[in-house]
Order: sequence, then structure tokens, then C-alpha cells
Amino acid sequence: MSVNLRGRNFLTLKDFTPGEIGYMLNLSLDLKRKKRAGIRGDLLDRKSIVLIFEKASTRTRCAFETAAFDEGGSVTFLTNSQMGKKESIEDTAKVLGRFYDGIEFRGFKQETVKTLAEYAGVPVWNGLTDQYHPTQILADFLTVMEHCDKPLNRVKFVYAGDARNNMGNSLMIGAVKMGMHFVALAPKELFPSKELVAEMKEIAKETGAVIELSESLDAVKGADVIYTDVWVSMGEEAMFEQRIKQLKPYQVNM
Repeated sequence: MSVNLRGRNFLTLKDFTPGEIGYMLNLSLDLKRKKRAGIRGDLLDRKSIVLIFEKASTRTRCAFETAAFDEGGSVTFLTNSQMGKKESIEDTAKVLGRFYDGIEFRGFKQETVKTLAEYAGVPVWNGLTDQYHPTQILADFLTVMEHCDKPLNRVKFVYAGDARNNMGNSLMIGAVKMGMHFVALAPKELFPSKELVAEMKEIAKETGAVIELSESLDAVKGADVIYTDVWVSMGEEAMFEQRIKQLKPYQVNM
């Protein structure tokens, strides 16, 4: 199957077919092998990207910068812009789209990255918002492919924790797209939204995925992957004590 992703935005995995996601994962495997073999790439030769970070990060910044440098690209890291202050998001997108060949955004609102994509005129990549974290899911599924001796569509993937946050949303979307058995293990009040579950169930009819929502720890039986996230989701820091109480039974310990 021929896949052409040139010029595409990467805002959520909803926007990609299983074949396109599989292509990106296989490309990632190939690039990783070349890096380990000391083969320097040139896919981004003479290309420049800007990383807009409203929200602090270690791994996301390092991953984007290293990936660009490894393929011959250059990077500007931007944390103190006037976007949304003295300049509108639309104007910022238009200006940066003239300077750069691509824009990565890590911040608080999905609407912001959508607006950037609408007006920039160059590809925009979502490095995390309140709703989704799609690039993280590619990295996670790559790890599953490397360490689990079965294809993704035979993997049982259990996410334990706040299943209605950006990671819970994105993992479910990715798992359903790839035909996996996805379990959201959480207290009922922290299940994914009914709207998203309904949307994913329609996709699951085509991909063969299984979606399971459970409060019972028995749901981890037969799991190939058990995954968790932070205690308190972005923007809910004031609810720290409540979340600890709710999620303590679902913590993952070594």
C-alpha cells in the first residue's frame, strides 16, 4: 500500500488510517536502527522547525530536537512568544509558517494547535494538549512492537489510571485504530467520555479492536502491556488529594 503523508498535520490519531499509523511505526523502527548503526539521515536537510512550548517538558523537547538534528534539520525552541498575548494565534501561525517548514506545539488547549494548523500553511504536530498526546502513542506502540512477540492486533493493552485524560484518550484511539484489545482500568467516574467510546466502537467494527471499561483489577489478567500515567491530570492540580484517593488502588508498582 502506497502511503503519502507529505504536508499532513498530526493533531490526533483520529486523522490517520491503521495503514498510515503502521507506516509511521515502521518508519520509526527503520530510523532508530539507522541511528544505532551510526547512519546519519538527511530527510530534513535544509529544513527548519519551531517548537512552541507553553508547557514544560524534558522528553518531548529532547525527542523532537534530536529527531530533527539526526535528519539534518535545525530547530528553534520557543517558550516566550507573544502568541495569544500581543499577537493572535492566527497571526503567529501565519508568521511562523513563513519562517519554518514545520511547527510543533505543546500546550494547554487542543483548540490552539487546531488554529495553528488552520493558518500556518505548513505541517503542525501536536506534542501534547489537554485532549490528546498522539506523538507519545507512536513512541509507546514502537516500544510494544520491540518488546512484545506478537503483532499489535493481538496485543491486550491495559491502561490503569485516569482514563479520561489526554493519555487515556490517545491510547484508546491508537489501540482501536490498530485493532488491539484495549482496557481502560479506572474508577467509573474516570472512564473515558461516552462520546469518545461510542466513536471508537464504530471504528472497532472495522479494525476488530475490543474496548473494555473496568473498575476491577481482574481486567489485567492476560495483559501484554500494563500502562499508567500521572496521578493528577493537567489543569486539575487542585484535586490532588481526591485523585490520590481515587487512583491508589490502580497504581502500578514494581
